[in-house]
Amino acid sequence: MEKNKDLLVDLLVDDKQHQLLKQLISTMPDVTLNDRQICDFELLATGVFSPLKGFLKQIDYESVLDRMRLESGELWPVPICLDIGETLAFTLEIGQSVALRDQEGFILGVMNVDDIWSMDAEKEAMAVYGTRDKTHPGVDYLYNKSGRTYIGGEIQALNLPIHSDFRRIRNTPGEVRKIFSKLGWKRIVGFQTRQPLHRLQYEMTIQAMRETRANLLLLPVAGVTKPGDFDHFTRMRCYEKVAAHYPPDTLVMNLIPLAMRMAGPRDAILDMIIGKNYGCTHFIIDQDHSSPGKDSNGDRFYKQHDFKQLSQKATEELGVETVTFEEMVYLPFEDEYQVAEKVPENTETISFTGDDIQRRIRTGRRIPDWATFPEVIQELERSYPSPAHQGFTVFLTGLSGAGKSTIAKVLYARFLEMGTRPVTLLDGDIVRRNLSSELNFSKEHRDINVKRIGFVAAEITKNRGIAICAPIAPYEKTRRSIRESIEDYGGFFEVHVSTPITECEKRDRKGMYAKARAGLLKGFTGVDDPYEAPADPELRINTTDLTPDEAAQEVLLFISQNHYI
Repeated sequence: MEKNKDLLVDLLVDDKQHQLLKQLISTMPDVTLNDRQICDFELLATGVFSPLKGFLKQIDYESVLDRMRLESGELWPVPICLDIGETLAFTLEIGQSVALRDQEGFILGVMNVDDIWSMDAEKEAMAVYGTRDKTHPGVDYLYNKSGRTYIGGEIQALNLPIHSDFRRIRNTPGEVRKIFSKLGWKRIVGFQTRQPLHRLQYEMTIQAMRETRANLLLLPVAGVTKPGDFDHFTRMRCYEKVAAHYPPDTLVMNLIPLAMRMAGPRDAILDMIIGKNYGCTHFIIDQDHSSPGKDSNGDRFYKQHDFKQLSQKATEELGVETVTFEEMVYLPFEDEYQVAEKVPENTETISFTGDDIQRRIRTGRRIPDWATFPEVIQELERSYPSPAHQGFTVFLTGLSGAGKSTIAKVLYARFLEMGTRPVTLLDGDIVRRNLSSELNFSKEHRDINVKRIGFVAAEITKNRGIAICAPIAPYEKTRRSIRESIEDYGGFFEVHVSTPITECEKRDRKGMYAKARAGLLKGFTGVDDPYEAPADPELRINTTDLTPDEAAQEVLLFISQNHYI
């Protein structure tokens, strides 16, 4: 068993290497990194992921999956891999170098391609996450967002990703250690979080500081978190408010651009390693540490026992002691939080988590005074107003001739009549004329047109307007991606206009179905190109026996029941 070394890796090149590599970059193939990969790159480059010196090679990847160790024997729990598409993979060879760029083309670094192999989503999902359930965001990434090929090798960082926000608290592990040295801190307990600090988390950190006789390093995640989480700008404003509640000179806060895997116990080990690299002597592990919550059956993805068992095994090897917290509940008569198992029988308790607060804020419901701090509620409500003051998107999808456009026009008129928000109609044909005139009707181009509709709808929703979309949108993956991009900002109501194809053909005044059946029109949805019906839309409406007004009324009633109008 190889004990993890207390050495920070620094992959940023010096000026001489920078100039040399800059001259060679034009001859290298480009790999454009997505948000998750940019986070991984930054943590590799700055030593947060020490002892890693680059993206994993296959031998390390397999070892991490099988025994949570690098091939060298050092403890490492989750694969940090660079996934790429098959088209790019076919052009690469082992031994060459690639230029790593962000999505604007800004050069970040160079990677030596030491390994290329095909990923096995099923094997990785079971090994890392213990499940194939795609409601788990880590599993969903593997199956629906990841490239099918991994490339691995050491990296040389020329530049760090550009951040314009909160620069004063974006320090590297080396810089944070210098802060501790200047303050004279010897004992530091780390706490990483993707949620605002509410009273439960505050009490937890205070208890941990008392128990360990240590000061606190707060590591808010400013990278890729769970879909639906509050944005990090809002969370940072909340942290700054709560920081005033700690005793003076006991807290250092530092943003960490981490792409969370939400791998439960394995993530707990990763966070202990990260904490060690920042200089922590202790680290807080709570009952749902880095867990996405519940699976599609309503059960927790991970058990408390799993966290304790793994973290305790890692403690001696890493030299970082854990402070573990099981479920904590609120005692209303005592006005305090206690571990549930230690509460006497017949004592009234309330279980109220950060996720509960998040759901209440999103739905405009009141937050109990004892659950968090008034200034935190104020910040959250400022960024996430009640549904009546949020934007939302009505996304009508269905076959050609199902009645989408007609319903959309009725809704458009009704929302304008209400006059509570700006309203925009994004019918498929309207968008094609004004935003997508250069596209043809191939499968790829039709999907691009739908994605453009989704992008515009997200911008409208973000700015608290109403977007009414009425494309065919035949592919579930694209619709799900649009939903995720919009639900961060407001409401999303998917309406499957499920009128049968036989009825749609009767309404076809342009004869499109007839042409498709005769083979004169290729790739027509419902005839020779599939329509993937939504599995779980907010509404399903068959317009065969409904007037447009009746169909629109169903949509309006549903939106009203959810308090958006």
